[in-house]
Amino acid sequence: MQLMVIVLKKPACLSPLLSRLDEAGIHGATVVESTGMRQILGADSVEPPPAFGALRQVINPEREQSRTVFIVLKTEQVAAAEKVVHEVTGGFDKPDSGILFIVPVTHHEGIVKE
Repeated sequence: MQLMVIVLKKPACLSPLLSRLDEAGIHGATVVESTGMRQILGADSVEPPPAFGALRQVINPEREQSRTVFIVLKTEQVAAAEKVVHEVTGGFDKPDSGILFIVPVTHHEGIVKE
């Protein structure tokens, strides 16, 4: 088993990515909103009061949230999943486009076996 972690800097890719993964027989991804360290440290201004939080997206659209996708894969699914990710996103070789990494899963519980 392998854990694929994808940080999408282009949230518009999320729905097409999940649909294509599903079509490829890859199911069960978990998605969380995330913010990169550079975005947080690069915020020069003082944080606005909570009441103005919704305005932040209008005032400072470059602080758009990323999406981090976690997928536990069988080892034989990794190549197919990578192919789908690259087709949908165009890859991650440009700055601020996102990242993808895979780590081995040495133990798991609660995963539906097909």
